[in-house]
Amino acid sequence: MDLTTSYLGLRLRNPLVASASPLSYTLDGIRRLADSGVGAVVMFSLFEEQIRERAMQVARIVDWPAESFPEALSYFPDAVDEDTGPRRYLHLLERAVARTEIPVIASLNGVTLEGWTGYARAMQDAGAAAIELNIYYLPGNPRIPGTDVEQRHIDVLRRVKDAVTVPVAVKLSPYFSSPGEMALRLDEAGADALVLFNRFLQPDIDPDELAVVPHVALSNRADARLPRTWIALLRGRTSAALAATSGVEDSGDVAAYLLAGADVVMTASALLRHGPGYATVLLDGLSAWMSRKGFQALDELRGMLAVPADADEAVYERASYVTAMRAANIGIYQPW
Repeated sequence: MDLTTSYLGLRLRNPLVASASPLSYTLDGIRRLADSGVGAVVMFSLFEEQIRERAMQVARIVDWPAESFPEALSYFPDAVDEDTGPRRYLHLLERAVARTEIPVIASLNGVTLEGWTGYARAMQDAGAAAIELNIYYLPGNPRIPGTDVEQRHIDVLRRVKDAVTVPVAVKLSPYFSSPGEMALRLDEAGADALVLFNRFLQPDIDPDELAVVPHVALSNRADARLPRTWIALLRGRTSAALAATSGVEDSGDVAAYLLAGADVVMTASALLRHGPGYATVLLDGLSAWMSRKGFQALDELRGMLAVPADADEAVYERASYVTAMRAANIGIYQPW
């Protein structure tokens, strides 16, 4: 069974990618993921706030004004030896690249235009096979125009692409007025891959404590429907690779994403629930499913259930919606 595939110009042994999570906080964790069989690992995200904090510390050490963030940022990677924060990230990345045989993808999580390019270059120099940009921006100000939010994504991508030569993926959210158009704009701006979709923190309210409670929940199978829908719509309409993320519970979910048109399928929640070794279970299940269906290679099935390239997307989606609602109504009102 041939599970090899390409992603970000990289040849992977299979389409299962360990997405950014606490499992990659240590070299041992990254090696366990690699040993379990995944095709690539996305390291945990380095947050812009960490870079900014460290840069400000260096600015104070060398007696620069506090607002001299860009100068401090460009200076600090070679200025300190502390194995903490951003410096630790680069050290871990270097060791992971040296000690594993699969591609290691670095991850940057930020929102402003400052602070991306210098560290993107440092990640490249540390051996990252590619860089994933996690542009975590949920505008709380209701007066911010949607066009400004969209342009920020484009500007960040272009700055990073100008700074590095390794492939760059963009992990984006579905919260655009037209996610498909945003995907095409990112593709035109040079994104080598699109990761669909990011999930924003959705805090809850504790009525007993009268407090807002931050809450990070692992994904479940239902979370796969939205990214799978958009992957099926974008397949064949963008030159950027398509990476699926969220909602992987078993090998059937991996297969469904591939049928929709995903180049790779990322998972973190399933590996956090069951341990890194669960990747072997997912891959064995995928191979068994392919054998039952008579597939010998991924290219035979990838995109089989994507929206046809010559279809009217809006009409196609509307027809699917009407069909689903009719089926639901018949199920609800069917006399017994």
